[in-house]
Amino acid sequence: MMTRKQRPLIGQLFIEGCGLTTDALDEALLAQKDAPLNGNGSRIGDLLISAGKLTERQVLESLCLQWEVPFSAQLNLKEVDATLTEKVPIAFAKRNLVLPLCQNAQFVQIATNNPLNLAILDDLRLLLGRGIEVVAAPSDEILRGIHALYERAADSAEKTILDIEGDNMAALATIEQEDLLDANSEAPMIRLVNSILFQAVSRRASDIHIEPFERELVVRYRIDGLLYLLLTVPKRFQSAFLSRVKIMAGMDIAEKRLPQDGRIGLRVGGREIDIRVADIPTAHGERLVLRILDKSTKLFELPEIGFQPEDLAAINRLISLAHGILLVTGPTGSGKTTTLYACLNKINSIEKNIITIEDPIEYQLHGVGQIQVNPKIDLSFANGLRSILRQDPDVIMVGEIRDVETAEIAIHASLTGHMVFSTLHTNDSAGAITRLLDMGIEPFLVTSSIVGIIAQRLVRLICKNCTAPHSMPPHEIKKLSATLPKDTVFYKGQGCDACMHTGYFGRSSIYEILHLDDDIRKMVLNKVDAGQIKAKAIAKGMKALREEGARRVAAGLTTAEEVLRVTQDEIV
Repeated sequence: MMTRKQRPLIGQLFIEGCGLTTDALDEALLAQKDAPLNGNGSRIGDLLISAGKLTERQVLESLCLQWEVPFSAQLNLKEVDATLTEKVPIAFAKRNLVLPLCQNAQFVQIATNNPLNLAILDDLRLLLGRGIEVVAAPSDEILRGIHALYERAADSAEKTILDIEGDNMAALATIEQEDLLDANSEAPMIRLVNSILFQAVSRRASDIHIEPFERELVVRYRIDGLLYLLLTVPKRFQSAFLSRVKIMAGMDIAEKRLPQDGRIGLRVGGREIDIRVADIPTAHGERLVLRILDKSTKLFELPEIGFQPEDLAAINRLISLAHGILLVTGPTGSGKTTTLYACLNKINSIEKNIITIEDPIEYQLHGVGQIQVNPKIDLSFANGLRSILRQDPDVIMVGEIRDVETAEIAIHASLTGHMVFSTLHTNDSAGAITRLLDMGIEPFLVTSSIVGIIAQRLVRLICKNCTAPHSMPPHEIKKLSATLPKDTVFYKGQGCDACMHTGYFGRSSIYEILHLDDDIRKMVLNKVDAGQIKAKAIAKGMKALREEGARRVAAGLTTAEEVLRVTQDEIV
């Protein structure tokens, strides 16, 4: 007579394979007795995950070992049978964290984070009409696969344009509240706009440019600071296309002669997305720019932005001062506000009263009072800053110093015991001083208030999936830096699907930090020009933007072409 195979106890597997202590297991078993019998909430593995004793992966691997189920930490999505997504609705897949992978005549292979949920597996068996083989995978990996595969299965923007011909556009006024991945509108124009928005988010675009010309409507994405063509929409669809976007943004579709601003709030793949829409009239119709703000984006820490360990101590000293002004300078889109957010996040504590005035508010900071500039009600940076000073702040962040009035109030705040963070549009750190002097600020006020200036740029990083050694002409090396070692190996991305064949993926900052010491202050009081101030700072140890960029090139993080592109205003 055959005996049933004895399976190892799950608790024993947790102890032997995951390093769980017997005391922690006993505590979880006691908690399990008191837990309501509601399925997942009373499972020993879930209780240990909630208590922080084990990770989801450790529990899954132990379950797979106990029940002899294969485990996959990373799913190979390239070999997935796309036809299966038509049979399993995305809402069902996301709710139950299941993903169909491949099939044969008898079975369909399913990835799940709960291989013991037989009820869901039975539902899948009915949906797919054949047997089920299970592969266990972490929940975040399954969710990544769901978003990637259902995007692939959805109609592309180019294909949707073909469906628009002859459509009566009757559904254009409908505004969906569901996730764009779940939307199943039959109106081709709605599907076209949804597809463009979804692709923009999935490709990490920061802006969408919708540009009318004489014979066509062009849609471009800004990714990692550069614009890329997405598609061209025939001119005959321009009016309906623009009307759909304006309806979503709550704008007046009848007004086509004056600039308008609007806002779209939506969900894409479970992520909360806020889109600011700016509309201006042009010779060939209305031009729209959509600025994409991902609310789920986490705040960056200073090292993640690109500040090197040897400079972090100086940054931390500057942001921890009791009073003064710290300026971050650079052109539009150089990451100035992100750096200020990282600084605020570093010093944010229950002991400090931090208030900001911004345009727009890009991140929500817990414990920080944030004010949105609103010109329609005369809430400008200057007016808002005056009100902030009556709120007993310790630290103030001003999104941008745009005029002499704002500059004077910020300086007054710093001189009366407040720490002020702000941004300024100048090409380098020394240029910020001359910009303030040109505004009409007295030199003694500049030297008394400014404690430090950070100039920064964003450089694109080489794609890790396709990086390879790259030869560089000597004259280009000389243009980049005279201090690079002769044996420096240069790298460049060859282009792949992950980086959309650009060779770059993601960005990091390069920067220069100007400390206003006694020598620099004397030069400011004597109204010395920015070039001499910068030369003095470099002589005292400051690394210029291009020199900092050369260090990133030598480390294999970016290319020389990229550093030269973003520092083209530097004098070499």
